[in-house]
Amino acid sequence: MTIESLQKACVTFLGSALLTLAFTQAALAQQADNEYQVGAILWTQSSGEKAALAYQAFALARMTLDRDLRMNRRGRIKRAVIVDVDETIIDNSRFQAMLVKNHQAYSGKLWTEWVNRAEATALPGAVEFLRYANSRGVRVFYITNRKDIEREGTATNLKKLGFPNVNIETLLIRTDPNSSSKEPRRQTVGAKYHVVLLMGDNLNDFAEVFENSKTVVSRLSAVEQNKNQFGARFIVLPNPMYGDWENAIYDYNNKLNEAEKNARRKASLKD
Repeated sequence: MTIESLQKACVTFLGSALLTLAFTQAALAQQADNEYQVGAILWTQSSGEKAALAYQAFALARMTLDRDLRMNRRGRIKRAVIVDVDETIIDNSRFQAMLVKNHQAYSGKLWTEWVNRAEATALPGAVEFLRYANSRGVRVFYITNRKDIEREGTATNLKKLGFPNVNIETLLIRTDPNSSSKEPRRQTVGAKYHVVLLMGDNLNDFAEVFENSKTVVSRLSAVEQNKNQFGARFIVLPNPMYGDWENAIYDYNNKLNEAEKNARRKASLKD
């Protein structure tokens, strides 16, 4: 091989290597950076504390319901309990873990596929409490922002786990493509029933005042203003994996890339 041909071979190899590196870097840039969620998912799946908090929440719910049944025995209006679905009565941490392991960003397509597999598990104490409420004549309403395409999978999952009275009237999914607000659905239930308590993992599951709070400061302020409701009428389940708490850190800007999100998270830390 001549020096000239050797030089050409080296240039060709170097160009190919640089092109491969560029493609690799581009592919990595497109991958979702979910590593920061690993601790939250592990806590959700592995900690005894998570199970204990769930049992505690549903024990408090039963005491709240029993107190209302004792104090308002002659109330003519029927009672109801409103619960959110995801991370309130069922656990979707396997879906979150899949995104991490596959370096995938959340997408509606992936979520719908997961929902319609109907493989989510029940949170500790959830089935027992809602079946108890149903046995006492209290109507259970499941208000979720899952979509119509996910209705059948959701109903199948809930029924398979033993949740009571899941039907077209009680499973209230999101039907407005332009709004995720649960307030109209809560009002529909409240017009016919005395709502004893509401349970959720997100402040937006409880009242419109929280839906209108879009910053970290305003959300904390709304909690402070409504602090007497928590433990009395509102019962919160822990969810460190995702939620509006994180959206508030990003100012609800879904156009931020992974590096910008990471910078927002770190900037929000207090040391």
